[in-house]
Amino acid sequence: MSRIESPQTTELLRGRKVLVTGAARGLGLEFARSIVQAGGAVVMADILADQVQAAAAELRDQGHEAHGLVVDLNDPDSIQACADSAVQAVGGLDGLVNNAAMTHSGGKNLEELDVDVWDDVMRINVRGTWLMSRACLPALRASQAPSIVNLASDTPMWGAPNLLAYVASKGAVMSMTRSMARELGADGITVNAVAPGLTLVEATAYVPQQRHELYENQRALQRAQLPDDVSGAVTFLLSGLSRFVTGQVLAVNGGFVMH
Repeated sequence: MSRIESPQTTELLRGRKVLVTGAARGLGLEFARSIVQAGGAVVMADILADQVQAAAAELRDQGHEAHGLVVDLNDPDSIQACADSAVQAVGGLDGLVNNAAMTHSGGKNLEELDVDVWDDVMRINVRGTWLMSRACLPALRASQAPSIVNLASDTPMWGAPNLLAYVASKGAVMSMTRSMARELGADGITVNAVAPGLTLVEATAYVPQQRHELYENQRALQRAQLPDDVSGAVTFLLSGLSRFVTGQVLAVNGGFVMH
């Protein structure tokens, strides 16, 4: 199922420059595609060096402005270098999508969860989001309409079991989003989060079929969730249509969680 484009949607991000982390595949790649299709320029960052360069090259072959960068969210120096290179590549930044995350961390209950896994998830998903946002602030402050979009999850909204580290990290991202919105409002920077449900991407391939069926059976819209289902919300929050929306968490999950 593909999004239907109109002349209006293809102009939503005209002239805007956006950095997307975790953009080599899955949701991040779909966000990058949506940004360029809406008229923006995108910098795609990922730890998967070959894949992110190939993805950026594919968008360039289609006539879009896209650049690929390598980033390791475990490394503060790598994060800063990525932000600096992104600004140099496109001549500034109007938007940041903090999408990169460690997702393959489930399957064990709180007694079985490994301490190292907990630490890895928190370092990438929480600290990485903070540090990348901080590294991009000088460029975002120079923009006329700056936006940060953090990728959360609907799992903290319903307390998904056997996924404690990931759930805790995404709950932290929601809280950080609200605090960041308060702190950065004086700079005109909007900060919002998108909380997808279980989406069919490479990163969720390990999720048991039973969990997929739980989502599909209990959604108001009873079908699988695809990357394209999430990209519209991200594009909206990056666009001029959402300039008075900040500190919000938008659940995009087909009505599995309603609040």
